[in-house]
Amino acid sequence: MDKFKKIETRSIDWMAVNGIYLLRISIGIIFFWFGFQKFFPGISSAEDIATRTIDVLSFGIVQAPYSMPILATWETLIGLGFLTGKFFRVTVVLLYLQMAGTIFPLFVFPDETFHRVPFVPTIEGQYIIKNIIILSAALVILAWDQGKIISKDKS
Repeated sequence: MDKFKKIETRSIDWMAVNGIYLLRISIGIIFFWFGFQKFFPGISSAEDIATRTIDVLSFGIVQAPYSMPILATWETLIGLGFLTGKFFRVTVVLLYLQMAGTIFPLFVFPDETFHRVPFVPTIEGQYIIKNIIILSAALVILAWDQGKIISKDKS
């Protein structure tokens, strides 16, 4: 049993050292990957709902031909910020602003984001709702980046 305890301890130690770093890189990959797709019309599965959301949020000022390149740039910058760790506070602010827009379709397009409002989301709704974890992860990563993670006393 002692051998298993050592393996467990080493595994947990490795997770403690690398977990938040890997979480930061994972979010960076997601944002860079999804953002980069938006530079190419017709590639992103979120293009239709994203352009319509931006149209509503901007009161029709930012139209579809411009909204996707803007969103692509925005998301790609968030991805690069997470991947590099550079300008991280600004990156997290950009992420939170982007996420506010991402959540918006749940309220303005409920027929597309829910089968039964508010309990049974469509695939689009699930895609949006899962972003709650990204918002929480960004809080943890920023606190870690700023040296503010405090270990909890288990006694």
